Amino acid sequence: MTSLDEARALLAEFPVADGHNDLPWALREQVRYDLDARDISVRQGAWLHTDLPRLREGGVGAQFWSVYVPADSPDPVTATLEQIDCVRQLLARYPQDLAPALTAADMEAARGQGRIASLMGAEGGHCVAGSLGTLRGLYALGVRYLTLTHNDNVAWADSATDEPGVGGLSAFGREVVREMNRLGMLVDLSHVAATTMRDALDTSSAPVIFSHSSSRAVCDHPRNIPDDVLERLPANGGVAMVTFVPKFVLQAAVDWTAAADENMRAHGLHPLDTTPEAMKVHRAFEERHPRPVATAATVADHLDHMREVAGVDHLGIGGDYDGTAFTPDGLDDVSGYPNLIAELLDRGWSKADLAKLTWKNTVRVLGAAEDVARGLQTTRAPSNARIEDLDGRAPASSRVG
Repeated sequence: MTSLDEARALLAEFPVADGHNDLPWALREQVRYDLDARDISVRQGAWLHTDLPRLREGGVGAQFWSVYVPADSPDPVTATLEQIDCVRQLLARYPQDLAPALTAADMEAARGQGRIASLMGAEGGHCVAGSLGTLRGLYALGVRYLTLTHNDNVAWADSATDEPGVGGLSAFGREVVREMNRLGMLVDLSHVAATTMRDALDTSSAPVIFSHSSSRAVCDHPRNIPDDVLERLPANGGVAMVTFVPKFVLQAAVDWTAAADENMRAHGLHPLDTTPEAMKVHRAFEERHPRPVATAATVADHLDHMREVAGVDHLGIGGDYDGTAFTPDGLDDVSGYPNLIAELLDRGWSKADLAKLTWKNTVRVLGAAEDVARGLQTTRAPSNARIEDLDGRAPASSRVG
């Protein structure tokens, strides 16, 4: 039996629970949620990284669907509700393949049924517009993690890719974390500044996650996790989900991406734009300047280091499919996970450790957050604090960020 055969056999028993997939945003951008135009029951390789046949080939058993909206959205709350509605439409359309999931027990039940447990994560604190009531509303609608920032700061938390604002978490930001703990909503520290990571770990009484981040020691990019933060995960109980985005995992790709982003801006396009027009500009640039290519081995290098620092009980996978223009060779789309598992088998990872990486750690962290919430709900009422109450200032506009 080859390593790839072994990987597929392992994933049949302990499938991938992936922390971050941007399919809902791709459906919004490409076809305005016309699911007939992007029927994911058939292959969508020309348009998407994600469809049901390739999820099955990739051994995916659970997926956190990102209900992301940009920080500069004029009405981020409404846009987030539309993203949630998109996920619900997908669940209603494909009930034989996708199982709605809110809890760790739901994830295990879906695995037993051979369906893909479908959870939601909101990406960026701007989507709650400075309101803990809105945060609770998103939780009631099924959102099970909130990434505290996206690429820009919010009024109460600093992003990894913005200038320092409040120096990590403000007093209101810490209250957001406490309210998430009370709800059982996972605190997601991908995208946030290292100062915010440390403040959140100081504040949270529940395990945190990094839904799609890799190691800063291996690739020096601010979106990645410093070792001192990884070292704190065992005490916290959290999980760092390695991402596949080449510009976060391969140093040569970091430098190339800076030049490619500048080229996009010169054409009047946002660097993160993945529309057909934007991809034409990307491809033309790449023809002139060949793109450094990451591979499954590149991602495995991150996992090897992260295991040394945090331990295997604190690792997971968050591919960021349909949220990135480029993917590593061998991890081209959601069918590629067996290639990563095969690479790790070849490096001596045991099947028991790989079962933790793919499935068990993510299920455990959600269950632990639920346990913490049950305890807190007996002692702590819902918080109605406002930014102006705790930070002494109101948001400058309806968009907090």
